[in-house]
Amino acid sequence: MAAARVLLLLSGRPESVGFAQSVCGLLGAGPGPGPWPTHCGWKRGQLLLSDGPFPGASARLPLQRSPFCPFAALDQQPRPPGTELPTGRGVDLGVAVILQSSDQTVLLTRRTRTLRVSPNLWVPPGGHVELEELLDGGLRELREESGIQLPAGQFSWVPLGLWESAYPPRLSWGLPKYHHIILYLLVISQESEQQLQARIQPNPSEVSAFMWLGADVAAAVAATEDGTETPRLLSQELPPSVLAMELEDGAARPLALPMSTLLRTTPATTEDTERVSTGTKFALGLWLQHLGRQSGAHVDPGCAKEAQNTDP
Repeated sequence: MAAARVLLLLSGRPESVGFAQSVCGLLGAGPGPGPWPTHCGWKRGQLLLSDGPFPGASARLPLQRSPFCPFAALDQQPRPPGTELPTGRGVDLGVAVILQSSDQTVLLTRRTRTLRVSPNLWVPPGGHVELEELLDGGLRELREESGIQLPAGQFSWVPLGLWESAYPPRLSWGLPKYHHIILYLLVISQESEQQLQARIQPNPSEVSAFMWLGADVAAAVAATEDGTETPRLLSQELPPSVLAMELEDGAARPLALPMSTLLRTTPATTEDTERVSTGTKFALGLWLQHLGRQSGAHVDPGCAKEAQNTDP
């Protein structure tokens, strides 16, 4: 087995997590919806998690999973005969960057349809962490996917939260083949959306479109919780569409993306339906909570519920 990327502090010592084990479950997640406050420490290429404080812990962050997380479901029901999950593998570590402009908008990218994992989803730039510092990994992924390289000294950053990610995302789609803990980092640029947009050069092998979301639209997207039967009532003031830029024949052209696309939830059957990923909705809620703390402004209660365990 390769060196473990995600370790849990159980019984007083760090332990690696098996691929089929639920990280949230091992850290004491109850039957409720979460999130669960988790103490974190990180070093080059590794993340150490615990449900209590420990020497070297550098943050206390909310840990969340989807209501239909397959690893939680596998914990609660017998595994059908003949079904096997990968052995000799642990839980991988990923990082995603919520890039905020000085105008208080954030960047999302749409993954291409040809990708094996999570095709056609709107997500922040991010990916697998190698043997590197987590911020360095996030900035590397931002540069590789969007072409944006932030000048040193012109941005600040703060960890937002943790997401237990599985793909496929539902057992009804098949047994999971990928298992990650995603650390969402908020990176706050001193440059405006217009300045950042002028430098965007998306990687067409990974990105098929990109857009900037303001707080109002982000709040509506974050409020469409996957797994709920009745979507929340949304503001009638929302625009019918959001301006995005779509890549076509090597050039970016304007795209009026219907608001209904951004408000879709994860389907029960295997589909590459264009939508915002469940983890991204969680991260947008945390971003809005952070904005509220910085400005003292009111934050939508649905978003505040998801981010309630975040420490300043």
